[in-house]
Parts: sequence; structure tokens; C-alpha cells
Amino acid sequence: MGAMPFSELFKGRRPAEGEDRGAASRPFATADKLAIVEHLEQAGTVAFWASDAGGRLEYLSPAITAELGDAAGRIVGQPVQKVFLPIEGDSEARSLGLKLGTRKSFTNIVVRLDAPGVDTVLRLSGRPSHDEAGVFVGFRGSATDITEDFRSEEEANRLAKFDSLTGLANRHRMAQRIDSTLHAFRNAERAAALMMMDLDRFKQVNDTLGHAAGDQLLQQVAERLRGALGGRGEIGRLGGDEFQILIPDVDDRGELGEIAKRIIEILSQPYSVDEGRCIIGCSVGIAIAPYDGVEREELTRAADLALYASKNGGRGQFRFYAADLEHEAQLRKRMEDDLAQAMDEGHFNLEYQPVVELATNRVVGLEAQFCWQDEERGRVPAETFLPIAEGSRLIIPIGEWGLRKACEDAVRWPDPIRLIMTVSPVQFEAIGFVELIEAVLKDSGIEPSRLELQLPESVLLGDAAKVERAMAGLFRLGVRLTLDRFGTGLSSLSYLRRAPLNTLKIGANFFEPILGSDLGDMEMVRAVIALADAMGMETAASGVHAMELMEELRRLGVDQVQGFVFSEPLSAEKVDSEIAQGEWCIAPSEAGSQRANRRTVFRRVGLIHEDYYYEVTLRNLSRTGAMIQGLEDVPTGTQFVLDFGGGQLAVCTVKRSMDDTQGLEFESELVDDGAGGLCTRHRVSPYELASAGVPLQALPGGSSRRALGVAPAGNFAQFKLSANAPAQTAGAQAA
Repeated sequence: MGAMPFSELFKGRRPAEGEDRGAASRPFATADKLAIVEHLEQAGTVAFWASDAGGRLEYLSPAITAELGDAAGRIVGQPVQKVFLPIEGDSEARSLGLKLGTRKSFTNIVVRLDAPGVDTVLRLSGRPSHDEAGVFVGFRGSATDITEDFRSEEEANRLAKFDSLTGLANRHRMAQRIDSTLHAFRNAERAAALMMMDLDRFKQVNDTLGHAAGDQLLQQVAERLRGALGGRGEIGRLGGDEFQILIPDVDDRGELGEIAKRIIEILSQPYSVDEGRCIIGCSVGIAIAPYDGVEREELTRAADLALYASKNGGRGQFRFYAADLEHEAQLRKRMEDDLAQAMDEGHFNLEYQPVVELATNRVVGLEAQFCWQDEERGRVPAETFLPIAEGSRLIIPIGEWGLRKACEDAVRWPDPIRLIMTVSPVQFEAIGFVELIEAVLKDSGIEPSRLELQLPESVLLGDAAKVERAMAGLFRLGVRLTLDRFGTGLSSLSYLRRAPLNTLKIGANFFEPILGSDLGDMEMVRAVIALADAMGMETAASGVHAMELMEELRRLGVDQVQGFVFSEPLSAEKVDSEIAQGEWCIAPSEAGSQRANRRTVFRRVGLIHEDYYYEVTLRNLSRTGAMIQGLEDVPTGTQFVLDFGGGQLAVCTVKRSMDDTQGLEFESELVDDGAGGLCTRHRVSPYELASAGVPLQALPGGSSRRALGVAPAGNFAQFKLSANAPAQTAGAQAA
């Protein structure tokens, strides 16, 4: 059938309406017309196709079938709808089946030919055909090969929507995707997460290795992002080193945090480009619709604010959007001013956490840790103010003060006990850092071998020549050097062979539970120990808070351990007291894990019980529970809902109760918020709040209470408010 000339399919047909029946009966005129048709077909100017009455392909011009090779014989006899497939996204092409089924004429429908190894696009036209008796015999039509034009147009459209360097969606396409997704998801009451991301230290690569290396790096970043997402979301490059990721149907902040951590970890691995080897990092900000916004502008701004906060928090971090980020810039500036004033007024002090030799439980070192006692804020933890000090370069005078003060304290300690000081990259890169260390050693009189400088891996990312000069200078002074939190993927093994390091320190991130091990990644710990042994270095581990973990590290051969399993940080006076008693040994304690999990906080939160709403003071917070103050005579076993604000509700049960203080256990564990704090996995859906009368928008703290219709606290027979509790007033909201 495939070899039959197209003209044969028209033999015996009835003249069309309006056609001169006499002319149709003249053999010469008819043959002449058909010859012209065959000439056009053979020349490839136009192709023809035909189907039988059952809708199966009966004929296709040789100009088309020649491209099909062996597949040509297999498509004849197949249903037309299986041979000519609609182009994805073309609504008109999808109507082909309807036209064929209802025997309606059609013109210029764009389809692709379905055959193995063939990439042919046709513009198809057809009309139903009948015999002399009026019986339907199939479709007859024409086809034009538009493959080249279609691919050119498709490529032009692709270039208009996708980044030419990385192949990721460009800014325009991402805007369209976010708009369409949020619109559709709002109607369906579904959630979507938006991640804003930019690369840390990318400019340094461009400046040192050149723009060609920067382009190669961006292409590798795109590939790693695709691998990290695994097809779960749309990834876009907005320009430069800015990226955007849209993840539909995810509002679990625990899951999103894990995705962000994975992205940060993967992008922090070393890259190889033609000009050499480079290492970068990234920071991520996360906003979730509809909680943080229901329009693209709202959600993008929220994610941008979260990204800005993550970069200011020290980079290499992720942050979720929170309402207080709106004021974080002002709060940050105020804290910078207060830090400068605290330096002038002497509001800083140092505490020392023991580092213990596992083989003997003997204290071999004390790590100095900064403390800031502020009149308004109270005790401010170092992880809160040090990133701000680094960003403002206040870390340079603060670090110098700490170094001098610690050396003055340590000179009184016995020789076996070393002083350990963490050095930030800002300090290390500052002009005259090595000279400062030399001056402090001379002024304090401490032996250089008793000073151990703890360097984060990120110091290795600076200018290689400057880093090597500084390391060589410190080595000549005789101080000990430790690479802190080794194993985050930033260090070059070849550099480790050359660097004058004494110790590799394993960070607490290795001890976070993973699949198959509650103790963390013990295989990586074993690898670090083997590497250190091969290079003649010692190993230390920080953040060790549980006996079981300590025993496993002892079994693996870690030399030194630091963490609550042995001791929390101690004041200088307490250190002197312990040293005065002779050789200092510390027995490990099970209480370590309890101290590690407890985070001291002091703020107001809401508490819902039955139909009443109270404001209480949150004193301690952990993943699994909290301590509150503000209600008296609360029986154990009582169930509450803790309202952290912003739709964050945690169901909890009273496990301990004493006077006006209660210990609560959460029904579901809290998750990392990316800023060193904790948050609930889920929030009350704004769609639920909207159905309760609250506007569908990003919601301030306390809105959960209004939406749930919970009454303010009144006279309550079972619970009486403590005199120490925050004042209870009608209509008061959780802070």
C-alpha cells in the first residue's frame, strides 16, 4: 500500500461540489492534474497522506517515509492518532483526535511523527473523503515538513526562557513559573517553597582565575543543583551568581532545611576548572507560600530577606523567613553599636571549656569562649553576636582583647594545659595578624607551645600565597595550629600535607543522627582519624554530649574530646580553683546530653488550654520540650498547645511541675531554623485561618489565637497566675 501513487486513491471518486462533471470525465484533463500532484509529491514540495475508514494510516508520501527507513513499513496500518502525535503544549494539535473522530476537516495542525530515531515535525491538513455512494472511505490530506523551522523557533523560545550558560530557567521564566504556580496552588490551597540562593566567594574566583573559570564554575554549580534537587523543583539562574529554586507541595520546614543543608554541602565541595582548583560556598533563604506570601512579589521579598539574614549570619547557612527579619537590619545595626560600646565599657568576659584526653580523662587544654553580658539583652551567646562582629570587623578588636586576656589567664596554668583560641577568617586575614600573635606571646610571657590557634577551614579559601605566609609565620613562632571542624569538604588534602597543622578537629555536625546510626557518620570519623594518623596529627572532637558517643569515639581512637559529657564552659575563677587541687581529671557524665539539648531563652509565648489563652515566659527550649513559667499548680499530664506566633503551634504535655514552673514534652520534635534556633515543622495553614476570618496573607504573631477563636485568660479555678508571670490582660497576644 505504501508504494501506491497518491493518484490511485482518488480513482473513482465523485466530483466535488461545484466541479465541472464534464471536465472530470475527460481522461486527459484528469491525468494531467494528477501528474502535477505526483510531480509536487516527488519533488518534496508537499506530501500527502490518507487513512482508511477505520482511521488507520493507508498512505504516506515517499518524501516522508524515506526518512523513516525500516520503520516506514511499520507505521502504515497504524491508527493515525498513534502516528501523528500532538506537540506538547499545543492545544490545537490535541484536537486532532476529535477532528478525526467526528470526521471534520482540519488545516495546519502541527504534529510530530512517532517513529524510533525520527525527529520530524509536520504541518497537517485533511478532509473526510466519500465514494460515489456517499460512504465514508477515510481521510485524505497534505503534510508539510516544517522540522527545521519548528526547531529554530523552539530554540529561539528556549533561549528566551533559559539561561544560555547553564541551561537553567532564566529570570523571566522563573517569574512566569512562580506566578502560575502560586495562582494555581492558591485556588487548590496547596503550598510551595521558594529558595533564594547566591554563591559565597564567587567574585574571588572571577578575580583570581578569570571569567572563563567563573563560567565553568557556574555550569558545574547548575549540574550539582540538578543533582541535589533530583527533579523535585524548578531551578533558575537570575544572573551573576544568584539562583532561585521553586519546590511545589512542600511546607515541612524540617524537610526544606535538609534540602538546604544538602545544597550547601554539595556546592561547598571543591571544583576543577581549566585554570585550576577552586572552592566556594553558598547561602540560602527560604520562604513558603502561603505562610510568607501569596503573590510572587511577597514571596520573593521574603526569601530575599531570609537570604540576606543567612549571609549576615556568617554565610554557608540557610534561614527561613520570619516576621522579625523585617527589622533585622535595624536590630543588627543596633547590636553593632552596642558591641562597640561593650568593648569600651568592658562588658565582655571569657569562659573556658575543658578539652579532655580520652585515654586518661585528664584535662589537656581549655578553649576560650566569649561571653557578653548586656544590660538589656542579658547574657548574649557567642553564636549570636560573633557573626555580627565578623561582619562589621569588630571581631578584630574583640579578638585581640580576648587573645590578650586569655593569655594573661593561661600563664597561671600548669604547663600541660594548653590555651585554645578560635581565630575567625577576618582576624586571620587582617594585616599584621602574625605580628599581633608574636606581641601577645611576648607581653604575656606564655610559652608559644601552650597557645593553640584553632583555624576554621574557611581560612584556607583566602589568597593561597598570603595563607601560606601566615601559616609559615605562625609555625616559626612555635604556636600549635588546629584545623577546626575538619571534614566539611573545604580542605585540600594536598594542602594538608604542606600545612604545619598539629590537630584535626572533628565538628559536632558529624555527630548528628543519620540513617542507620544515631551517633552520626562514624565512617567519616574513622576516615578522618586514619588521615590524621597518616599525617602525624592528633584528632579532637567537639560537641560530644553523650556517653555512648564518647565511648564510640574512644573505641575509634580519637585523642581528645570536648563537650558537655565532660564539662560546660567554666569561669576563669572556677578554672583556677580546679587547677589548685592538683592534676585535673574529669569523669564523664550522662547529664551532658541534657545540658546540650537545653537552650536558654527568655521571651513571652502563648499557651492554649481548652478555651483559655495565657501568656507565659519560655525559659528553656529543646527539640523535644520546653520549660515555661507563669502558671501555678499545674498537674502533670496536662495537655497544652504552645503558641510561638506566626502560626507555629506545638502540642505538648506537662511532664514536671513545680510551683509556677512546668517542664513540657512536645508531641512532635522541633527542627533547626537555620539560625541556631528551633521552629515547628509545620504552621497553621493560612487557608484555615482565612476560613476562620483572618485575611489570607503573611501573618503576624498571635494570629493563630485569633483564628482559632481562643478566649483570653480569665479567672481560672484550676490554674492561678503566678506573681512572676507576665501580666494577663484581656486580648493580649503572644509576643
